[in-house]
Parts: sequence; C-alpha cells; structure tokens
Amino acid sequence: MKWRVLLRVLLVVSVAATIGCDRLTKRIAADRLAGSPGRSFFADTLRLEYAENTGGFLSLGEQLPPTVRRVVFVGGTGLLLLVLVVGLMRGSSGIPRRDVSVAGVAFFVAGGVSNWVDRLAHGHVVDFIVMRLGPLRTGVFNVADVAILIGAALILVAHMTAPADPADECAKAR
Repeated sequence: MKWRVLLRVLLVVSVAATIGCDRLTKRIAADRLAGSPGRSFFADTLRLEYAENTGGFLSLGEQLPPTVRRVVFVGGTGLLLLVLVVGLMRGSSGIPRRDVSVAGVAFFVAGGVSNWVDRLAHGHVVDFIVMRLGPLRTGVFNVADVAILIGAALILVAHMTAPADPADECAKAR
C-alpha cells in the first residue's frame, strides 16, 4: 500500500517537473531564439528555431478562424484535460489502474496542460525543437509535445500488453 502512495507522489512530481521544464524551455526559446536565425547542433540533427503555433499538432487547424481555434484548442482541450484529470484521480473504469497506463495519462495531461496554458494566455504555443535524421525531419515541437507523445505511447503499450479480460474470452468461446 505504501508503494502506491509513493507512486502517486512520484506521478505528481513528474507532472510538475514536466510542466516546469516545458514552461522554462519555452521562456528561454522566446528570449534567445525569437527573431534570430535557428541554431544547428550535431550536423543539423538537432535544430533550435522559434515558432509560434496557433494550430494543434503539426499546426493542424492553424487556418481555422480565430474564434473556432479558441473553441477547439482552448475549450475542447480544456474539457478533455479535465475529464482525464478527474478520471485519473477517481480511478474510473475509463482509465485503467495499470501503473504504466496511469503514468501515460499523467504525462499526457502534463504536456496538454502546459500547451493549454499557452493557448489560453497567448493564443499560440511556442515550439522550438526540430530533429533531423538523414532525410527524415520532424515538424517544430516543444517539451510538452514530447510528454504528450510519451504519455500516448505508455497508454498504447499498457493496452497492448494488458492481459485478456476473462469475460471477453468466455464470449468468444460461445
């Protein structure tokens, strides 16, 4: 039972650290990269360049009218994050209690909250990281986006490796 409490404390600290790291790196990017040419490292494998993203992932929805973007990216995202936080805190059946899945939801929420705060306060998210490996190149992203992707991957792994529900097996046998 004590390790469950320790796990919850660790998750809260991880969420706070993720949000803090994202906020700090965005601030540094805004102060040092805005209005300047991008900076390249490791033979252009890592590139830091300032961008303000008014859309969603990979600028999806950037062309929507400002009011629609605000409804979708502030209102809709805020509602989704609230549902996830309530589900995480209550341990609802919508969020399985497997530790990997809970950690995934926590990281997803941490990244989502940090980007949501940007959208609420400024109408855009600061992105500044680009990765390149040979001919492959990512879009511009930030630390919160990494947390969201890690969270989604953990949730996916938890669901793919979850033991089969005995009730489902009985239904298939009939």
